Amino acid sequence: MPSQYQIAFWNLENFFDIDGSPRRSNKLQRAIGKDIRGWNQKKLDKKISQLASIICQMNGGKGPDLLGVCEVENAYVMNLLVQALAPLGRNYAVEHHDTSDRRGIDVAFIYDADLFEPVAQFSHVVMRRTATRDIFQVNFKTQKGRLFVVVGNHWPSRLGGKLESACYRAITGETLAYFHQRILAIHGKKTPVLAMGDFNDEPFDRSLVDYALSTQSKTKVTSARSPRFLNLMWPLMGQGLGSHYYGNLPNMLDQFLANKNLVTQNAPIKALADSVEIVRFPEMVNTGKYPKPIPYGGMGKPINQNGFSDHFPIAVTVVEAD
Repeated sequence: MPSQYQIAFWNLENFFDIDGSPRRSNKLQRAIGKDIRGWNQKKLDKKISQLASIICQMNGGKGPDLLGVCEVENAYVMNLLVQALAPLGRNYAVEHHDTSDRRGIDVAFIYDADLFEPVAQFSHVVMRRTATRDIFQVNFKTQKGRLFVVVGNHWPSRLGGKLESACYRAITGETLAYFHQRILAIHGKKTPVLAMGDFNDEPFDRSLVDYALSTQSKTKVTSARSPRFLNLMWPLMGQGLGSHYYGNLPNMLDQFLANKNLVTQNAPIKALADSVEIVRFPEMVNTGKYPKPIPYGGMGKPINQNGFSDHFPIAVTVVEAD
């Protein structure tokens, strides 16, 4: 019988360890010391409770089978979040790698260890003068013994202006495309690869199209000689929604990119393009004029203990054949 997995991604917005944490380096403490001031255990616990309340509702109340996240400081807070998901009764585990990002935020995965077994992880450095998040690759073996590669992304922000910072996202897109090609060269041209993350650009921006080599054309993905990604978010673009809002305008910054081995007709592991959704439970959505996410805040921003994150999660269903 085919297996069905829900795979999700969520920017958790400033998911930091507490002020004065012994798990934080002196260098990082100096870098974020002013912003982290007052971030105590009570505020962190409430943040975790808010995040867990949403994750527990996903996948029909079963929780996602694999969840990529970003804006997390360390493995400690990730494991606290997994503990808060205990009511689901899932065998959740964490894959995480510390990067040299100047704010100390990383990309990580929560996965059900009964369904996926990590066999390797790689942190791909993005070369720029100011340190940024690595691209985080984890090679999983499914319960049926197939290799399934997931790649977590949190691309450089638009701080300083979209055009002024575009070159950094172009560099990151090129890095993703390079390692996509390397994965296929090392593990075989039929290896399924799903890239996900907060790209800080939209599907039509050059960093995604010209550098990461993603497109809305399935034919282009399945026929091109160079490895390409199908950007699964395009069908949602015309609905006036976004995973993030800036200036009260929706932006589709959070995306799934599937390579051809996930979208061909008889693919052993297949991403169902029509299953892609922005997860927007009512309590997460601002009730005002603009249906934007309700942030939790922190890191120098006002805290709303009824908030969650400044991004909505996204989800896609992946089916594995017998």
